[in-house]
Amino acid sequence: RRRRADGPLQAMNFEWVHAVAAVSAAAWLFLILFRGSFWKADQRLPSVPEDRATPPDVVVVIPARNEEGSIGKTVASLLRQDYPGGFHIVVVNDNSTDATARDARDAAQTIAGGASRLTVLDGAPLAPGWTGKLWAVHQGVQKAEDINPSAAYVLLTDADIEHGERSLLRLVDQAERGGYDLVSLMVLLQCRYFWERWLIPAFVFFFQKLYPFRWVNDPKNGTAAAAGGCMLVRRSALRKIGGIGAIADQLIDDCALAAAIKKGGKIWLGLTEDTVSLRSYEALGEIWRMVARSAYEQLRHSVLLLLGTVIGMVAIYLVPPLATIGGIAAADSALAAFGIVAYGAMTAAYRPTLRLYGLNGAWALALPGAGLLYTLMTLDSARRHWRGKGGAWKGRYQGSLRDKK
Repeated sequence: RRRRADGPLQAMNFEWVHAVAAVSAAAWLFLILFRGSFWKADQRLPSVPEDRATPPDVVVVIPARNEEGSIGKTVASLLRQDYPGGFHIVVVNDNSTDATARDARDAAQTIAGGASRLTVLDGAPLAPGWTGKLWAVHQGVQKAEDINPSAAYVLLTDADIEHGERSLLRLVDQAERGGYDLVSLMVLLQCRYFWERWLIPAFVFFFQKLYPFRWVNDPKNGTAAAAGGCMLVRRSALRKIGGIGAIADQLIDDCALAAAIKKGGKIWLGLTEDTVSLRSYEALGEIWRMVARSAYEQLRHSVLLLLGTVIGMVAIYLVPPLATIGGIAAADSALAAFGIVAYGAMTAAYRPTLRLYGLNGAWALALPGAGLLYTLMTLDSARRHWRGKGGAWKGRYQGSLRDKK
């Protein structure tokens, strides 16, 4: 009755609003049913059988640039591994201006036999055409060839990761039993402060939606991804793709490595609770910089993909609560129904990831706000790229290497 009184234009507006809300609800149902069950957060390393054979040798490579606050814990956690095979650690001190190298050596001294299993390599100045991290990794992998050329695997890990005591054994066992050339873990990120609780599980949720882990782990599916904090790489597969130099200019290096390896091999990606990040994000700005560093790179610097991403994020994350509230306020049962279906599906899908982080399910109601903030971070990432400040990390601007060729 109200629509007829307001005329056909008002009726058209209501129909348009209903259509958008219906699309949002349909999108969430599609994501839950047909997007590789990404929301279940159920891809985990299996336990290691007791009758296992002695595992092969591994060389661990850690690129480290100004990591004095965490490198000691990382090195110590690796030297304490329950790993019956041989392994050696190479820390590449990437032109640090702090006590990174000293802290790594000091940590090794506190563990019996630790000093003999650690090499600290002073990195060379950044070479043209390389991102900083990959240049350090490349030098570490080359050093690993000198230390143990017969080692079957290289573990690439960040300098702010504390590894569970059986993490290396489980990674190698997964690679050996499954014939995987790359086994990677999305480590458990810090989730203590307010901004972390609001945004970090959402980051993991978005990553799983972008790269459904079951699809990544399916050799018949072309989806490829990895998590750079913890990547076990079969050495023969690394050599096959041409080494780290094959991805020298990639800012999102983990996914680039996964894509290169999956073209001729098998990869696996999962979640973990006992290998954790030591890096905290107390303020919004810290998370903002982390995302803005590479978000536009993920979109291949495409304005069309940026526009599509913004529209998609609004439709998927902001429309559900707005339709729910607007429908109830306007006594529009159809609009409210579409909103409730979409919002309910969203919150239900998010809860397994919240459980992984030990958070109350009520945090799911705040996911639309997280989606809005991540959309703004992505827009800011594009702005930084256009200003020539893309890829800013630890004093380097690396986001436009390929554009400069």
